[in-house]
Amino acid sequence: MAEFTLYIGNKCFSSWSLRPWVAMKHLEIPFEESFVRLRTPETFANLAKVSPTGQVPVLEHKPSQGGDRVVWETLAILEYLADLFPDRGLWPDDIGARALARSVATEMHSGFREVRYGWPMNLRRPKGHKPLDAEGEVQRARIEAIWRTCREKYGKGGPFLFGHFTAADAMYAPVATRFDTYGGELAPDTRAYVDAVLATPAMRHWYAEAAKEPWPEPGPDE
Repeated sequence: MAEFTLYIGNKCFSSWSLRPWVAMKHLEIPFEESFVRLRTPETFANLAKVSPTGQVPVLEHKPSQGGDRVVWETLAILEYLADLFPDRGLWPDDIGARALARSVATEMHSGFREVRYGWPMNLRRPKGHKPLDAEGEVQRARIEAIWRTCREKYGKGGPFLFGHFTAADAMYAPVATRFDTYGGELAPDTRAYVDAVLATPAMRHWYAEAAKEPWPEPGPDE
């Protein structure tokens, strides 16, 4: 039996599931994947069996020494993994960089509602520019400003927000898919960051598995 089991939803559109999944894959933390299909009459009952909130993702940890643990909420999962695997660099070593990384990750967790609703993650959707409403445009610009600030201050050592891949990149990975799908022609630095995230083996793996999902939801026009 695997020490870690990560419960996730449909890869095509479950943006919250993607975040810890891509972090664990990218940082080579072994886990078993358990799937709960979303948008079915049975979804609520199936989620209730594994999740205290009725939502995914949920991480189940069965340490070899006993004392099983269940961790829910994406940032809590990432923080838990950072505690267990300090050598994997889920947060930057520099205290200033770490403070900024936690700040922007938390801002993603709690904000950007108009971007998330106006540009829902849908890996089946053909690429093409889709305008956001006025508040969505403000939020989109804020996201790009965050990426630019992190890269300028701390990203010189690699293609990600803080050079190497961190929890902050995991938090913004679904947003990178949204910019790629809906954003049209992107600013060069935004395009470079989006491309870096989407080019990781973990993200390519997620996309490939999403493409194999046989269910009709979401439709390509959603």
